[in-house]
Amino acid sequence: MKLLAKITSFIAASVFSATVFAHPIAATGTEGLSVIASGGNVVAKYEGNSANYSNDLLLNLTFIFNNHATAIGETMDLGNFAAGTELIFQLYVHDTGYSWYTGPATRNADGLIHARVQENWQPGVTLVSFEDLWGAPEGEYGYNDLSFSFTNTQTTPVPETSGLLLMLVGFAGLMAARRKKA
Repeated sequence: MKLLAKITSFIAASVFSATVFAHPIAATGTEGLSVIASGGNVVAKYEGNSANYSNDLLLNLTFIFNNHATAIGETMDLGNFAAGTELIFQLYVHDTGYSWYTGPATRNADGLIHARVQENWQPGVTLVSFEDLWGAPEGEYGYNDLSFSFTNTQTTPVPETSGLLLMLVGFAGLMAARRKKA
């Protein structure tokens, strides 16, 4: 009897979790990463939410999506960005008046990370998932309050050409000094 109860409970939990989070949520371990343009046109796609609060997604104070008014799958062209440009997205929570940002915890009033950024969620697509609660990102199943994806982005900066050139010159200098010693 206990085994039957455990199996029933497991099946119910599996069905419930599948229906609650029908939209994608970025993977754990991607909290606090930045969104970096790879260069070129960036298109955002609304992936869904399971939030009670009404949240707007913004970039540079420009409205992109609302988690209750935007249809899943709707896209918005964000424009062209140079490679290496950090795109700092803002989640504005209408119910509380708080704003949360992608990137490090220091950007947020409660000192916590409020976005996960998963590079290559699908080939060439980055997935971002936000948490809208003050002081309580909800662990593995949190970050479910607004999910969206983009093209032409990554989580690590693209080295600038001048930086690469400087690094190569330094490496060549080290090799020359090493040969001189030998």
